[in-house]
Amino acid sequence: MDAAESAREAVNATYLSDSRRVLATLIRLLGDFDVAEEALHDAFRAALEQWPRDGVPANPRAWLVSAGRFKAIDAARRRKRFDSLDEMDDAANLGAVNPVEWTDDESVEDDRLRLIFTCCHPALAPDAQVALTLREVCGLTTEEIARAFLTPAPTLAQRIVRAKARIRDARIPYQVPAPAELPGRLDSVLRVIYLVFNEGYAASAGAALTREDLSSEAIRLGRLLVELLPEAEAVGLLALMLLHESRRFARTSESGDIVLLEDQDRSLWNRDHIAEGSRLVERALSSGRFGAYSLQAAIAAVHADAARPSDTDWDEIVGLYDALFERESSPVIELNRAVAVAMRDGPEAGLRIIERILARGDLRDYRPAHAARAELLRRVGRIADARGSYERALSLSRLEPERRHLERRLAELNAHPHESQGNV
Repeated sequence: MDAAESAREAVNATYLSDSRRVLATLIRLLGDFDVAEEALHDAFRAALEQWPRDGVPANPRAWLVSAGRFKAIDAARRRKRFDSLDEMDDAANLGAVNPVEWTDDESVEDDRLRLIFTCCHPALAPDAQVALTLREVCGLTTEEIARAFLTPAPTLAQRIVRAKARIRDARIPYQVPAPAELPGRLDSVLRVIYLVFNEGYAASAGAALTREDLSSEAIRLGRLLVELLPEAEAVGLLALMLLHESRRFARTSESGDIVLLEDQDRSLWNRDHIAEGSRLVERALSSGRFGAYSLQAAIAAVHADAARPSDTDWDEIVGLYDALFERESSPVIELNRAVAVAMRDGPEAGLRIIERILARGDLRDYRPAHAARAELLRRVGRIADARGSYERALSLSRLEPERRHLERRLAELNAHPHESQGNV
């Protein structure tokens, strides 16, 4: 391999490893997402031209930041969008100019943290936070994000454009929140990461149950956040994602059909993910500052500890759900607790809780609530009622593997029409 080819490979490798770091710093220096993105591309184009000729610089990332910044200044001159640069205060208008900051690892990592918090700012709509985070922090293309969320690419592109305009027009600061603001702002970041993970782990619609690219991006984001800001709930969220992700390859059959937890081949579970996730759960809980993500991770760890479904400690899981419900009394948590109660105390006990939830009007259009009710009704022999709940769940499902599972359950019920029936 000659020197020129080696330099081109170095450019490609640097893009994969450092382009998001370079972008985060350029956003700080230039104060504008679009200008920074253009500067990033200009810097890498310059690297492709110069590195094969001049050699790979000692600090490629600093070289790219410097090149990108000066490319942006040159573009500003050409467009005559600024006053004469000789009459401007560069530090005020084009960001810090101290090259030491471009090579200082702590400063660069702070830039990545700033970028995450800016993309997840509460002034932005939730769907815009997700789209902008995937685009700017993870580097996914607009088309990739649109495909993942089954959204037309032009719609997704406009969402990102509006989010950037909102940041600019509202003068949203590009900074990590002050300590007093951090808990509320961190919740927003964690929620975005978990939304991305959930869409990858259990897709809301489409032909496949999972989208590994999205869950992998969420885990990568989670690792980055724990590295930059090791708060207990960030650790707990990473643990939760790893423990769920450990079951990915056991959750579907070769034909893409759903395999329920109790029927999964546990030898397919990723033991490395489980070991890491369990260590992180202990770390989060031992801090004493844990919250809902850490408790959910603890529940997932109990499942992971069971070599067989019959080994599952349902009493511990119900206790963890009790603690979780005290912190976050949502009907979804109440539903999940009801399923655990059914496994511990029998289907009738869980069914009573679920029917109370539905009678209140909560989760009326929530597919898992009707699917859980149907399953428990089937187990106690109330076949007509179970059929109605399966049909309701089916009407709410947009995911093909899930629809096939519900249709199979209905077919099984129709094959046994003379079993005991009850009234809803």
